[in-house]
Amino acid sequence: MSSSASAVPGSISAATGTSPDPYLPGAGTNAFRVERYELDLDYRVASNRLSGKAVLHGVTCAPTSAIVLDLVGLRATKVLLDGRKPLRFSQRAGQLVVTSHGPFRPEQSFILEVRYEGNPRPRRGAWGDVGWEELTDGVLVAGQPNGAPSWFPCNDHPRDKASYRFTVTTEANYRVVCNGVLQSHAARASRETWVYEQTEPMAAYLATVQIGRYTPLELDAGREGTPVPQSVAVSPVLADRARTGLAQQPAMMRTFSNCFGPYPFPAYTVVVTEDELEIPLEAQSMAILGPNHLGLDWESQRLIAHELSHQWFGNSLTAGGWQDIWLHEGFACYAEWIWSEEAGVMSVAERAAAAWHRLAEEDQDILVGDPGPGRMFDDRVYKRGALALHAVRMALGDLAFFAVLQDWTAGHRHGSVTTQDFIVAVSSATAVDAEPLLHPWLYEEPLPPLPLA
Repeated sequence: MSSSASAVPGSISAATGTSPDPYLPGAGTNAFRVERYELDLDYRVASNRLSGKAVLHGVTCAPTSAIVLDLVGLRATKVLLDGRKPLRFSQRAGQLVVTSHGPFRPEQSFILEVRYEGNPRPRRGAWGDVGWEELTDGVLVAGQPNGAPSWFPCNDHPRDKASYRFTVTTEANYRVVCNGVLQSHAARASRETWVYEQTEPMAAYLATVQIGRYTPLELDAGREGTPVPQSVAVSPVLADRARTGLAQQPAMMRTFSNCFGPYPFPAYTVVVTEDELEIPLEAQSMAILGPNHLGLDWESQRLIAHELSHQWFGNSLTAGGWQDIWLHEGFACYAEWIWSEEAGVMSVAERAAAAWHRLAEEDQDILVGDPGPGRMFDDRVYKRGALALHAVRMALGDLAFFAVLQDWTAGHRHGSVTTQDFIVAVSSATAVDAEPLLHPWLYEEPLPPLPLA
């Protein structure tokens, strides 16, 4: 997510539905993990009617007699175990509680099939409306941080990453865009079916479906070329604006690949909605922009760079708990500064100094490494998190700093990470003890001095 203006979670019981993450009480569970989701959705655009079948391939992590899934605003109609055994279930407080015929053993594999239906709508909370949202003519899904249950039953915790298969049927003349690689597209009468495969593990909040009257547009890689296919799903009327506004994205991809290591997915897609959006949004292997984000000014271009960088920091490397969100947003903000220097707009040092002076004028009352749920997306998490990275760079020097970042993304590729993991990564690869270096930036309220070489 783009900027606009601790303790390790403990284990829980699936039967109680207690959350493993204090930032999202009631969401997710440690009692089982999902290794794969197979989502088969039939959607009517005009009536906003969704009929779904979700097949979850899971493994229990603790003894339990119930599987608790997150599902909000939709009604489950049938639940089967291993494709044949009907199970009893109930819904309450945003959860689907499925009761087994007998207890599950630890490390027991299971396949749960859930049929459900309803009129999906955004989930309202402290972070605004998130989840499945109707556009003027289509659909946008923005799941961060807890919007995934608005359209499919899931274990909604960022640490539980799985592969996905999306099969989406909707009216003809609409294009469906999901995470991953398009496998097939078939038309039948007035309906069309789109199938996508997301092989790399993905947190539920990063799963998405975008539906609109889009046509595909390939971005020109430029003279240097890029090994990563980049496309845009955009309405014909906005195609020229998209091509112009995103013209620098291939160069951003080359810059970030040089700095952070190889791009972690097979391709990258940008969806440009016809509706204007307050902020851009990222999903795994994808970003969603409004037409108001396609300008050539720095504000628009930094947002394009920000969302692209999340493919490394947030999507491939996903925070194991929301208290470590600076590992997403601080890194993405720093990527903006790197692109600013590469594009000749302003150097990283100048960006860092400007951010530091702005922060110095604000209240010093936040712990960036554990900001609390109400401040997860506070701009200080972004800017001070970026300054924490800049402090590491100033201490290490460029060669060692970017070597550490590339080792960081390679060693934790498609996995979960914590702040402690990053501290260990820096300290073990260099002569610098990262703990005393980062602690004032992340876990003390007063603003440390501006990092200098």
